[in-house]
Amino acid sequence: MSIPAVDVRQLVRAYGSLRALDGIDLRVEQGEFFALLGPNGAGKTTLISILAGLVRPTSGEVRVMGIDVVHDGPTARRQLGVVPQELVFDPFFTVRETLRIQSGYFGLRDNDAWIDELLAALDLTDKADTNMRRLSGGMKRRVLVGQALVHRPPVIILDEPTAGVDVALRQGLWALMRRLNGEGHTIILTTHYLEEAEELCGRVAMLKQGRLVALEATGQLLARHAQRTLWLRLAEPGRLPPALAARLTADGEGWVAGLADLAELEPLLASVREAGAGLEDVELRRADLEQVFLHLTEAA
Repeated sequence: MSIPAVDVRQLVRAYGSLRALDGIDLRVEQGEFFALLGPNGAGKTTLISILAGLVRPTSGEVRVMGIDVVHDGPTARRQLGVVPQELVFDPFFTVRETLRIQSGYFGLRDNDAWIDELLAALDLTDKADTNMRRLSGGMKRRVLVGQALVHRPPVIILDEPTAGVDVALRQGLWALMRRLNGEGHTIILTTHYLEEAEELCGRVAMLKQGRLVALEATGQLLARHAQRTLWLRLAEPGRLPPALAARLTADGEGWVAGLADLAELEPLLASVREAGAGLEDVELRRADLEQVFLHLTEAA
């Protein structure tokens, strides 16, 4: 069996009486495209900070490519490339200088061929000699991606990489990440755009208040919570009897009802027709990752 890309065992990080992480067990295999999801305050940033060696765990073990992040932090850090959520940059250097300096942090010389490849992949070639402070927010985020990849790390962590960026960058970034993943790099993604996680990631972990509430293959997670919903557009919703109206929730120009079982579908439609509410359109929907996320993270 190969060494996991990330191996977390009984991880605790406490701040006084608050446990930001409370006994996390998590294993990410090499070559996975993995989603780490959770609402604000769930512990995602704390976990990433521990992996990157920026925060020390209170207890537990954390390894990246088999290397202990506490006892051999510098070596573990070389295995990791992190694209942070915040736009942090040095305003005194050009884009190319920034990537060369980052290469130097990892002891890399003669790295210009890879830097040129990154600049092209991130559509930054024409900005290579532009000072960082003159770039737009989206361009700066592209440079952060380049900095994370400049030493070709086997494990890449993307912390909200597409927050506030344009469609072109989003598509280009995912094309690059698919390519790197296809070459064997492990990708760990945190995002609030859950359609991205659903499309890209083979497995999903969900955190809530420092604890894991889900950890399984994306398809299995969706199947296990595959509640269907019925969307209706009605001409005269006011004619619905109170008991039936209570089952429906307004949704844009229509109404939505949850279905625990498909056997509920026809009786519900028949009741709407009998009430004379004027059924104009019908759509049967399956739960997506966003609905599963809300169900698991908002549950008591």
